[in-house]
Amino acid sequence: MQGASDRSASTPQPLWPQLGFGAGLRAEHYAEVLDQPTRLDWYEAITENYMATGGRPLSTLERVRRDHPVALHGVALSIGSTDPLEERYLDELDELVKRIEPALVTDHLCWCGVDGAKLHDLLPLPYTEESLHHVVTRVAQLQERLGRRILLENPSTYLAFKHSTIGEAEFIAALAEQADCGILLDVNNVYVSAKNLDLDPLAYLDAIPIDRVGQIHLAGFTDMGTYLFDTHSAPVHDDVWRLFHHACERFGTVSTLVEWDDEIPTFDRLCEEVERSRREANSALITTDGNAVTQGAPAALHS
Repeated sequence: MQGASDRSASTPQPLWPQLGFGAGLRAEHYAEVLDQPTRLDWYEAITENYMATGGRPLSTLERVRRDHPVALHGVALSIGSTDPLEERYLDELDELVKRIEPALVTDHLCWCGVDGAKLHDLLPLPYTEESLHHVVTRVAQLQERLGRRILLENPSTYLAFKHSTIGEAEFIAALAEQADCGILLDVNNVYVSAKNLDLDPLAYLDAIPIDRVGQIHLAGFTDMGTYLFDTHSAPVHDDVWRLFHHACERFGTVSTLVEWDDEIPTFDRLCEEVERSRREANSALITTDGNAVTQGAPAALHS
């Protein structure tokens, strides 16, 4: 009969920490975050806001880090660009990681510039074997530099390349396995992309490898009439909550974060949205076993 110690030794350790339920750290909420350290489980900071800088932002982040786990979430790595990874950026990122010791380091599966020009946008990749090999190589380079795994976020998509030969979810799954990195699964982005490109959001989630998802994002979008726009300027939409329910059923307990970056609400309202994410996740999980999850999915989510 296998003893408890044998079972423990044979059970693989999770790749990612379980941080609970948190929100993006924004300057509008600095005072309340510091004054109410028990309101939320953890915070995510936009990496570039704290790189190669001092003063109040970095001091605040260090104070928050003393009380909470922190994730660093980048928007300018440009992992998909054909330009070489920028050495100065990598140096500053490495310095910040060592200083803050974040629980997670994340960025976007996108490119942000070419030929040295910074376009300040998160632009999509063609999903081909050539692109896959290119990004895998660059992720390996970055992870070796930082001495840790990173997580890459699925984009919000408004167009698709005609010469793509791999589905987006399948591309992300292959990238995570081949580069040995993690996935930041943005459920809102899955929904936005599915509606814009006439995809099945449930099939998208089902193509993502369970063990590679280290974080989940939730956010609000803007309905532009002919397409959905990922604005982070509103509460999480009811359809996205339903998709999140299915994500919790599939992936189990994952560190979950609410993004609200425009038309930023009061801290109390933000906390309400975070607490709803906790309730929605708990409703999807079987409480008798932290690794077991319920089955089934709401059919209304199919495109």
